[in-house]
Amino acid sequence: MHRPGVTYRGTSHRFVLDSELLRNNPLGDPAARELFVYTPAHAPERLPLLVDLPGFNSAGPDHVVRRNIGENVPERLDRLIGSGAMPPVVVAFPDCMTSLGGNQYINSAGTGRYMDYLVDEVLPFVESRFGCGGPGRRGVFGKSSGGFGALRHGMARPDVWSAVSCNSGDMDFESVYRMGLYAAVRTLERFDYSVERFFACFDTADKATPDEKSCRMHLALAATYDPDPQAYRGIRLPCDLRTGQFDARRWDAWLAHDPVRAPEACLRNLQKLALLWIDCGVRDQYFLNLGARQFSRRLAQLDIAHVHQEYPDEHLDVDYRMDRFLPALAKALSQ
Repeated sequence: MHRPGVTYRGTSHRFVLDSELLRNNPLGDPAARELFVYTPAHAPERLPLLVDLPGFNSAGPDHVVRRNIGENVPERLDRLIGSGAMPPVVVAFPDCMTSLGGNQYINSAGTGRYMDYLVDEVLPFVESRFGCGGPGRRGVFGKSSGGFGALRHGMARPDVWSAVSCNSGDMDFESVYRMGLYAAVRTLERFDYSVERFFACFDTADKATPDEKSCRMHLALAATYDPDPQAYRGIRLPCDLRTGQFDARRWDAWLAHDPVRAPEACLRNLQKLALLWIDCGVRDQYFLNLGARQFSRRLAQLDIAHVHQEYPDEHLDVDYRMDRFLPALAKALSQ
């Protein structure tokens, strides 16, 4: 359903992409993935291409379904493009969901080659089908875990991406994850500290508690950042399950993925972007605004151009921020 007065109508195309790269992934998740692609009305060829990376517990196709309140992303694009607030773009909504509940959008021996899947399979498929994107005309944006993923893509693959937006992205792992890991230990105590028993209950329960959902997310992060091939689903937390004492070696493996601790060489890759956008609410429940400030300070010290914005809100229900960064991305890629 479109807002009253919005007459511009793009099209959402649905595909199923059978991935070679996700076949035989460590979690046994499906290799055939749903992929939606938004194309604007009366679109010329060689439009910029944006890729949407949602937060944990969500996947790209979720952003295309009808919403009871407010707009889904295609409807938002119709309004922004139709009103002239942003140039027309093609937007891809890939499914990177895992059986652990979400994705950080990087290559991991514990979850699968999701960075490669996006770059080497999703992009070529969309670009060849719709005549869009290409060098200098590709952007990636995401929220929370997706914001982290977008940022890591920009650091690792500046040859692919030319614009990045990170909204409330995971960073400063010491502040955002440590307390959640302690809470996960407390939750696992109810399951005799067994990750396998926890999932046996979680996967069959009629309803999971907020603590159990948070525990699953931190277990998924463990499988992503520091997988243990000998452990159930590759999951071993970086702390003792009974005392919460951190294992420095395993925790360092997590911190190696933290954007605020990224080596200077990785940050220098961000200089190649036409736009680097970072924003976060000042009341973010996970204190991600503090990590964003640290990251912005590092970028400023290295004289790396970027946009850093804060706004008076928290972590959830901030889709309206797309009205700020989507036009900025489209304009940067349309020069």
